[in-house]
Amino acid sequence: MSKIIYFLFIVTLVASCKEAPSEIATLHESRWEETTDSLPTKIRVDPKAQLILNDWREYSALDKSFDKINTSENIEDFTLVVEELIENQNKMELAEYPEKFNIPQIKGRQKLFKTFVLKTKGDLEYRQNPKESIIQMIKAYNDLRNQFNVEVNNTLPEELRANEDN
Repeated sequence: MSKIIYFLFIVTLVASCKEAPSEIATLHESRWEETTDSLPTKIRVDPKAQLILNDWREYSALDKSFDKINTSENIEDFTLVVEELIENQNKMELAEYPEKFNIPQIKGRQKLFKTFVLKTKGDLEYRQNPKESIIQMIKAYNDLRNQFNVEVNNTLPEELRANEDN
């Protein structure tokens, strides 16, 4: 009798171990799909600004990295994208800015973007739900792109823009 109970215990243990990982993986992957489905879209850059940005290699690399957010299929891919974003953002920060965009408004937006990229990285490392920080990161990137549009479409004379104390 004890041999039968021991045998049933072993069979139950083996059967329960096989099913659990597949359910967790499916649940984890479905949560990632739910997260990526509701992300905001990247805003367009004005054609005048795009002409300047095309010559800025560091920004182009950052923009290409940012586009990979929508193509990442799972959280591990997204973690690699965030690492790439951090690397490209640091390169952009150290590089020489185009003359039109070498202003505190652009640099401030870039620092804000960097903050939210690092927040997203922290959420991923500590296995927190990264959805809110991803949305904040995308909004910060859109704000940076919008600031490019504002700068190229600004109609104020240079004398007024140069005197920031007023």
